[in-house]
Amino acid sequence: MTEENIKRATLAEIRAMKDRGELYHNPDAPEGPDLPDSFWKNAVWVDPQGKTSVHLKLDPEVFFFFKQQGKGHITRMQDVLKAYVKAQREREASSPEDDRAPGRAASR
Repeated sequence: MTEENIKRATLAEIRAMKDRGELYHNPDAPEGPDLPDSFWKNAVWVDPQGKTSVHLKLDPEVFFFFKQQGKGHITRMQDVLKAYVKAQREREASSPEDDRAPGRAASR
């Protein structure tokens, strides 16, 4: 789902839409198909990973570079860091242990 498909409304707006008949729920709508036991046979519970909150001091030019691009600057910084992590992991996976630069420890 893209951001342009998302509509935001307050609870009061939703109640008003319901009162005007703009929201429709069909109680006779068919349910989805039942899942066979074979579907659940290999199911594995995975705990959701939450975000880690950190305090991070950045150089002003780095922060303002992202900030001047407008709303979402923290997300863009996160995306840059994710791309760096991915590139490092790919590099580590493709190079033998002894090819790493001297004095640089692998970060994990």
